[in-house]
Amino acid sequence: MDNYIPVNPFTIGFDLKTGISQEAQSTKRPLSKMSGMYNDTDAFQEILEKEDPVVYEFYELKIPNTDKDLLFGTSITYPGKVGKEYYMTKGHFHEVLDTAEVYYTLSGEGYMLMETPEGEWTAEPLSAGKAVYVPPRWAHRSINTGNIPLITFFTFRGDAGHDYGTIEQKGYRRLIVEGKDGKPEIIENPKWKQ
Repeated sequence: MDNYIPVNPFTIGFDLKTGISQEAQSTKRPLSKMSGMYNDTDAFQEILEKEDPVVYEFYELKIPNTDKDLLFGTSITYPGKVGKEYYMTKGHFHEVLDTAEVYYTLSGEGYMLMETPEGEWTAEPLSAGKAVYVPPRWAHRSINTGNIPLITFFTFRGDAGHDYGTIEQKGYRRLIVEGKDGKPEIIENPKWKQ
């Protein structure tokens, strides 16, 4: 017996320039909630001694947790660095690991850093007008390498959930940092845990 209660059609606004929705609440991630995410712990602590900036926020709708519905919203990753490492989202696998996700970039520039549990990885460029497909089984993290907010629109199946714990424990295999020439550079994460 299917106990699914359908969602009625609706319309909701997301500003194409700011990513902000007047009808949804954002979840904010200040730097203090990103402990262990950045490689340079001294730079991390030095920033926190002066301020606790918002690194990113996202507007996500409250949709029923079913495989019949699509969850969607916007993510805003602000410009900035901790040491040489750019501001980024925590990143996550989905609790339903075989879940894909699509991100469409509204403004800004950066990368979608992705990896599988088996060790495959890639960094796909993000820029206005480009969509990135995150296949099932790939952890993903948005990284802002520009000077303005990186704003993306995302969607995935409603029951997928977020597994942040794996990333909090192990980190990502690669980091994206500011290189010697001031351009983004991909390096191995010296603190990655198998």
